[in-house]
Amino acid sequence: MADRGMRIAGGIVAGGVALGVAELVSVLVSPDSTPLQAVGGWIVDHTPDGFREWVIGLVGTNDKLLLFISMGVVAVVLAGVAGVIERERRPLGSVLFAAFGLLATLAALGRPNSAWTWALPSILGVWAGIMVLRSMIRRITALDEVAPEDIPTERRQVLRGLAIAGAAALVGGAAGRLIGLRSRDVSGERADVQLPTPTGPELSVEPGAELNIPGLTPYLTKNADFYRIDTALTVPQVSKDDWSLRIHGMVDREIRLSYADLATKTPIERLVTLACVSNPVGGDLISNARWLGYRLDEIIAAAGPHPDADMVLSRSIDGFTAGSPLAVLMDGRDAMLAVGMNGEPLPTAHGYPARLVVPGLYGYVSATKWVTELEITRFDRAEAFWTKRGWSAKGPIKTECRIDTPRAHGTFPPGKLTVAGVAWAQHRGIKGVEVRIDQGDWQPARLATAPSIDTWVQWAFDWDASGSGIHTIWARATDGTGETQTDKQQEVVPDGATGYPSLTVRIS
Repeated sequence: MADRGMRIAGGIVAGGVALGVAELVSVLVSPDSTPLQAVGGWIVDHTPDGFREWVIGLVGTNDKLLLFISMGVVAVVLAGVAGVIERERRPLGSVLFAAFGLLATLAALGRPNSAWTWALPSILGVWAGIMVLRSMIRRITALDEVAPEDIPTERRQVLRGLAIAGAAALVGGAAGRLIGLRSRDVSGERADVQLPTPTGPELSVEPGAELNIPGLTPYLTKNADFYRIDTALTVPQVSKDDWSLRIHGMVDREIRLSYADLATKTPIERLVTLACVSNPVGGDLISNARWLGYRLDEIIAAAGPHPDADMVLSRSIDGFTAGSPLAVLMDGRDAMLAVGMNGEPLPTAHGYPARLVVPGLYGYVSATKWVTELEITRFDRAEAFWTKRGWSAKGPIKTECRIDTPRAHGTFPPGKLTVAGVAWAQHRGIKGVEVRIDQGDWQPARLATAPSIDTWVQWAFDWDASGSGIHTIWARATDGTGETQTDKQQEVVPDGATGYPSLTVRIS
């Protein structure tokens, strides 16, 4: 019987050909129509919340990379299995390929904005894979009939064929992916964008907002360091020339704004901290930036929302939706359609050319990237992406704080030890932060200057760490309304984690 390892290799090469051909065909269709893209999108949409939160807690913003790696491993295993069973139980290997093709085709056709042509990459790719699988397995099986003295030569020819087919699959797949990415890449366009000059005095961060303590998170987050949590497997590439924002639904008049139309509106620049509802107590899925954009209340008011409307369902180019309370967007806070971030056009990973920024709401109900629609509706008529999956509908941000320094489980000498971190209660502001050592009394920390109630604020506490041993440090914040964060421990589902952040250190 022919070598099992060669059959496994034949299946893997055939799988590579299937994916490579699919990538090449997707150049003519859409980069999002490839089998791995389509199946990955389906997995994101149907992953149980508990497992999703566990993965985010484990790998943070690398969740999409982990998904692609996992899909790649599964694809290799299934292709290898197909190579084995195609010989032993023909044509089950081909059937396994066809089943994957059907799954990928259905997933592609079910993606937002898909067309019938999105089925072509999976269909043609799997067809090519099956042809290569059958050809390879026939050649490998034929080795059983070769005279013993000819086996080495024939094996070399089969291995050469596997290597050539594998290399072709790799080159073809890489070429298809690169061509697809380059054909829709908007980085050059983005680099040439001239941002509007905001009205009012120049926005600057007061020196007192930075306590300059080693280990303490900077007041402003660099664009490259800003957290990213969304449902897009690959970053959408949207040209400003193709982009538009449609405001419709329960309105007196439907409006559609192009990027050029925004030049007729008054730009504003504000400091706003965004937070993800998946952020655990003491977590880092929160960042602060300087945002440039246009007031959402003015944009929505121009459409004439009906008095009985209470929800704005925002929709992204990739089909993601978020439901924001209409009253919150219209209450005078600096909710905006943002086009700039920290003095430059929005990075593509953060929504270029336009996204929503709403102080005081978790991102899953407000911070829609690559936004293309605002539907004025009602909460009893529409559900957004995450509320369909059991999350809270309105998502107000809770009063929270975090300890950044000293490092957890570190060992420090007796003496002064500075405890520092950030606290936030967007659109309410922070009134105070307190620190407790072990089960001692709560003691006030000093606060940095707060340039805005819509951002986090740095805080610090000088602890006279004189007692040796292991100690637990706790912190809690009180917002501008006088409400202190709760000590009740709650997981992130359905509306955000609660509890006091804490860490242990050793004094020795």
